[in-house]
Amino acid sequence: MTGDTALNRTRRERDLAEATDGRTVDLLVVGLGVTGAGVALDAAARGLTVVVIDAHDVAFGTSRWSSKLAHGGLRYLAHGQVGIAHESAVERDILLRRTAPHLVRPAQWLVPLTPDISHASAALIGAGFVGGDLLRRVARTPSALLPRPRRVDVAEAQGLAPSVRHDIRGGITAWDAQLEDDARLVIALARTAAGEGARVLTRVRALEVTGDGARVRDEVTGTAYDLKARAVVNAAGVWAADLVPGITLRPSRGTHLVLRTETFGDSGVIVNAPVPGTIGRFVFSLPQPDGRTCLGLTDEAADGPIPDVPLATDGEIGFLLDTFGRVLERPLTRADVVGTYAGLRPLLDAGGSTADVSRRHAVLTSPDGVVTIIGGKLTTYRRMAQDAVDAAVRERRLSAGPCRTHNLPLVGAATPEALGRVDAPARLVRKYGVEAPTLTARPDLLEPIGEHVPVTTAELAFAVTHEGALDVDDLLDRRTRIGLVPADRNAALPAATEILSATDAR
Repeated sequence: MTGDTALNRTRRERDLAEATDGRTVDLLVVGLGVTGAGVALDAAARGLTVVVIDAHDVAFGTSRWSSKLAHGGLRYLAHGQVGIAHESAVERDILLRRTAPHLVRPAQWLVPLTPDISHASAALIGAGFVGGDLLRRVARTPSALLPRPRRVDVAEAQGLAPSVRHDIRGGITAWDAQLEDDARLVIALARTAAGEGARVLTRVRALEVTGDGARVRDEVTGTAYDLKARAVVNAAGVWAADLVPGITLRPSRGTHLVLRTETFGDSGVIVNAPVPGTIGRFVFSLPQPDGRTCLGLTDEAADGPIPDVPLATDGEIGFLLDTFGRVLERPLTRADVVGTYAGLRPLLDAGGSTADVSRRHAVLTSPDGVVTIIGGKLTTYRRMAQDAVDAAVRERRLSAGPCRTHNLPLVGAATPEALGRVDAPARLVRKYGVEAPTLTARPDLLEPIGEHVPVTTAELAFAVTHEGALDVDDLLDRRTRIGLVPADRNAALPAATEILSATDAR
């Protein structure tokens, strides 16, 4: 990185003033989800001048509602989508070993072999895991990092997941990769892009987009501006069709439940429960930071207007509890659920069930030259961004260097060995990497801010001074994810309000 990566109110005001002073930048990116932030980083790293805007905040949309996994492509392999499966495995390796080792780590999966899983089904699941391991080898990810799948006996399966049924006949384990947090990945991308010179502008809404720029409105002041650009990339996700005509999306809703980890008593393993009557579909538990476990996920068509924040339906909550309860000794109840979240996948309309629609991304160019990037998966954001920037460079004949993002570490990144030497609590190193000592400079800010909320005042302050948080929603719902549990959010609200007031008063 060549410059300052800090995002804050002062930098936003300066970048907005420069972006709207009549100059023409090389690339305007609309959308600050994982894809848009990735596009901004890719383009800025190639030497292009970049402005990236979002009507709300970094990671406001689908990118913060994922399963927080960096999938290696196993599910796509089961559906015969070999190309995207291979792409996913390659991109997982890049995240794990080069660009974000502090935010992405190996995760062990377990399929408990319950009485309702036949020997034939178990063999099919095992074969699928072997296929996933083949993808790992093709991507050249070492088995020391992601061990090979294997069968385990009853004692080992129950040792890995004490909450599973007592009448299992063993289990099958495999390895994939898991994110510390999806929103933190997007924030790291945006900050790294800023370090490469991109102007990152939240609360700036695109009102009208053309191949030469956009009419935008600053949502803080209400002032409208014209942003001029030689090329434009529409990375607005499920809202992409609102900006460019001729795009037809068929969003699907993926819903998760949030539970206290103590409900499971498990040791960090992702437990899989096959969905009855399907091949290759599972409901799984996802151990999360700060004493939470997520349970997901659904795949339902989401018709009608696109909401800012999708909501879980009663039927989806029941489906997840019932399906996962089939592998537990003590079934879950709705009283165990302390939060829910749902995200909309921006899928191109191809008919049929949304569960069967390909997750391959598409790059579309409108008649007036706007490049739209749509579809895909969080794991493959980097390749999606590369393809979108390639298209914009080609379409608008921009002078740009080669793509660098496959070897460009995100802010905070270092090798696992270097991360192990960082002098800071492990919890902070997992979230901030080599930047963690910055947060420990004031010991008086390191106490947890509430019961069930290990987030510290130092993290809230850093979010304001370095991560572009402008209000309590930014702090609680995206920078720290406290808001995934409404009760925790209410408990943390006074601390978030206080830190914002203290920072603004300086």
